[in-house]
Amino acid sequence: MIFSLKRLLALSLCIFSFACLAAEPLDLNTATADQLALALSGVGQSKAEAIVAYRDQNGPFMNVDDLTKVKGIGPALLDKNRMILQIKQPK
Repeated sequence: MIFSLKRLLALSLCIFSFACLAAEPLDLNTATADQLALALSGVGQSKAEAIVAYRDQNGPFMNVDDLTKVKGIGPALLDKNRMILQIKQPK
């Protein structure tokens, strides 16, 4: 029974990892607070709202590293989420 649970957990993690890799990165300049809170690890509703408020007050983010300008977002938190973030260039 334990062996089966371990295999099931490992399989679930693999499927989840592939699903995350297949998802399109989140654009910091268009994402809503709800989207940010849901997608970013270590970011709850309050920090997500702070990200949107910063963007509204200061204009669009020029690059992903600018996220650290938001109070409560440091380099470690950014690095944890870097792979799922992007800045789309206007068309």
